[in-house]
Amino acid sequence: MTATRTDLWPAPVATAPVDAVVSLPGSKSLTNRALVLAALSDGPSVVRRALRSRDTLLMAQALTALGARIDTSGDDWAVTPLAAGAEPIAAEVDCGLAGTVMRFVPPVAGLVRGTVAFDGDPHMRNRPVGEVLVALAALGVVIDDGGRGSLPFTVIGEGSVPGGTVVIDASSSSQFVSALLLTGARYEHGVDVRHDGKPIPSLPHIEMTIAMLRDRGVAVDDADANRWAVAPGPVAARDETIEPDLSNAAPFLALAAVSGGSVTVRDWPEATTQAGDALRELLARMGCTVARVAEGLRVTGPTGGHRALQGIDADLHDVGELAPAVAALCALASTPSHLRGIAHIRGHETDRLAALAAELGALGADVTEHPDGLSLAPAPLKAGVFHTYADHRMAHAGVIVGAAVPGVLVEDVATTSKTFPDFPGFWAALL
Repeated sequence: MTATRTDLWPAPVATAPVDAVVSLPGSKSLTNRALVLAALSDGPSVVRRALRSRDTLLMAQALTALGARIDTSGDDWAVTPLAAGAEPIAAEVDCGLAGTVMRFVPPVAGLVRGTVAFDGDPHMRNRPVGEVLVALAALGVVIDDGGRGSLPFTVIGEGSVPGGTVVIDASSSSQFVSALLLTGARYEHGVDVRHDGKPIPSLPHIEMTIAMLRDRGVAVDDADANRWAVAPGPVAARDETIEPDLSNAAPFLALAAVSGGSVTVRDWPEATTQAGDALRELLARMGCTVARVAEGLRVTGPTGGHRALQGIDADLHDVGELAPAVAALCALASTPSHLRGIAHIRGHETDRLAALAAELGALGADVTEHPDGLSLAPAPLKAGVFHTYADHRMAHAGVIVGAAVPGVLVEDVATTSKTFPDFPGFWAALL
């Protein structure tokens, strides 16, 4: 669909080095995992500083439809877990564009009695979920997907799930593994998940899932590569304070790099399982100065801004969600770059490799699309429209380029609300 003029947002240009301290909303990945675990736990709990965004509200609504109670009225969300032996339900779950809802909630739906119908935005019918559905069927959950292996589908819950051992190919998404691990302790025999396929992308997200399970007293055996066993047992109620979303830090730290200024992200954790922590190394390699300070993490761009940025050769396999922002910086850099190991981001909100190649190329970038990555060489960029494909990370790439190149119009910048409410206003205020 062609954007109307009202869909196009003039990206503000950094006309001078930016000097800013920012506080970011909470992590979507942590918030949605915490909500699932709270709904499965043995008592009430609170998710503190929860991210309020479309994806997290969809997760709260989905778990509420299954019988949990989640009060999202404040900054801290109180969760009353699913009740054992509750009356049968007939529920509908809107996944929107949230992969975590589409993949994490069906294993929970197997534990309730009744039918739960899943669907989402049109593009979600193209995103992979078949491996999760096949695995759930093997573990004893009744699934009706018409043989499609995609949305829409229905889970017919019987109140309990046998569980056991299952073999899956998680090479297209680490969420396939996390989905089964998060609920596995509540299955009669737990779960023993074994991966058979190409290397799994975004392994830090599986590490995040395991750490959160262990924090709640769940026994997880991950001693063997490509195998994760969750023992059956209770999930202890635990209040969780959500870290800032470090992947959402990418455009703000990139702004320091582009403008030759300094941006500090408050409350950057000393230790974290978030993939966004890799920004520290990536930006240092591109010529930025990265330092921990009292407030959090400070990034200072090179003198001369984007004209002094150095290109990089980087394997982003484990941190693919950073690829759009990094690609935008590489398009502005003074030396060539090659980003690889990210074939799996073709299955994200959009085919991000094809989208980045098309949109950066339309603005004049010298970009070559490969099956698993992008190569970029220095080239003068120009004004134009940057399409986002309803993908918040694509919008981040657009505003990064727009901070350096006058006349960039970002289509549907409001899609950033997926993980950052009022991102456009926040961004414009910095510039």
